[in-house]
Amino acid sequence: MRGFLIFTTRVVVSLGLLYLALRGINFAAIQSRLSQINLLWIALAVLVTIFQIFLGALRWRVISDLCHAPLSDLKAFRYNMIGSFFNQTLPSSIGGDAVRLWLVNRTGAGWRAATYSILTDRAVGLIALALIIVASLPWSYGMISDAKGRLALVFVDFAALAGGLGFLLLGRLHWAWLKHWWPTKHIHACSVIANQVIFSRKSGPKIATLSLTIHVLAVVIAWCCVRAIAAAGDFEQLFMLTPPIMLITMMPISIAGWGVREATMMVAFGYAGLAQTDGTVVSILFGAVYFIVGAIGGLVWIFSAEKGSGHIEVAHAAKD
Repeated sequence: MRGFLIFTTRVVVSLGLLYLALRGINFAAIQSRLSQINLLWIALAVLVTIFQIFLGALRWRVISDLCHAPLSDLKAFRYNMIGSFFNQTLPSSIGGDAVRLWLVNRTGAGWRAATYSILTDRAVGLIALALIIVASLPWSYGMISDAKGRLALVFVDFAALAGGLGFLLLGRLHWAWLKHWWPTKHIHACSVIANQVIFSRKSGPKIATLSLTIHVLAVVIAWCCVRAIAAAGDFEQLFMLTPPIMLITMMPISIAGWGVREATMMVAFGYAGLAQTDGTVVSILFGAVYFIVGAIGGLVWIFSAEKGSGHIEVAHAAKD
């Protein structure tokens, strides 16, 4: 019953935010934009999204090895594709992460190793996103003329950076209670792993390259959606706007980010001097691209061995 209530609440939040995002929009303009979609750009966005998921799988595999939950590249990619399907039906990325956790546990790695690998992977991605946002702040701050928009951008930027750096700092502390007190010991363990991954000479450069590329590809997907409707907005502008939008969309208060993404992108486009209607349409197309990729992930899930098998052997060095 509790799960049903939470799910219903998030559906209501998504619908409410969608209503707020669309209530002042000229639907005739949206219809006009949607009727002129260039499907080749949408197809390109779908391919870029699949490649983005593959790069995410490569990063996750490196992290999972340190967590004693080894995966092959192909298995990590399949699990990420399956996770993308469940992301479309459950809150934010939590649904997909829960399914990935379940799949990794079934390899024999155990719940703790599986959980650590996914939480650390998410944390590393968040830290990389925060660094991109802060690094681009001088240019994005100058692009936004509205004082409230600037204040919101700075708040989001430094809140994300403070959270990421605080998480890494936790792993550097050697206080005994951090390792034994239940509320902190698992977070501390994930922080230790994140420090090992990020600051290792062997894995650090690879993780940094993959993480930054993954977030740049999100900008490419948004740009493809802009080009699909021939809207105003160049790649540089989208590079400033998309990362903060993605950060806000991560909040697990809606279904697959619907509503949160539309409201945020509409406001962001307005602050940047672009048409809010275009921001709404681009956001809808952005969500549609991930929905299409999620549907492909659903097919991967339907035809996967994991769906019907009771136990899966751990993949060590061998490829699937």
